[in-house]
Amino acid sequence: MSAEANKKLVQQVYTDSANRSGTTFVDNLAEDVTWIVTGQYSWSHEFRGRDAIQNGLMGHLRSRLAAGRPRTLAFNFIAEGDYVVVEARGDNVTKSGERYDNQYCMVWRIENGKIKEIKEYCDSALVERVLGKFPQERKVAAA
Repeated sequence: MSAEANKKLVQQVYTDSANRSGTTFVDNLAEDVTWIVTGQYSWSHEFRGRDAIQNGLMGHLRSRLAAGRPRTLAFNFIAEGDYVVVEARGDNVTKSGERYDNQYCMVWRIENGKIKEIKEYCDSALVERVLGKFPQERKVAAA
């Protein structure tokens, strides 16, 4: 796919997220997709495979949010080759009523029209302060 087609795919993922609807993300995950949460904190991990992402990483995140489905608003997309880089900001409330509006830089790699890798950069201190530590058993299950 072209850089422009890859960019359109990722833009649609964020459009769905902004509306808390759609299946663009799930429908376009490669079977062997990897989501890398960068850094050196409890959420840092390489979540490998659709199940690890859907039920490990995203499952735990959804369990912490009042709306159940995260909302992320993207405002800048840069595409070159197989990569799309996105600047975005969350718009979420936890079940305990705290705002969780993290800022993100996400690097997406698209291969043959499928999401092959996502690398997430964010405010790790905010993640742990508002969402708490990531449970080790979810990492083990996602390995």
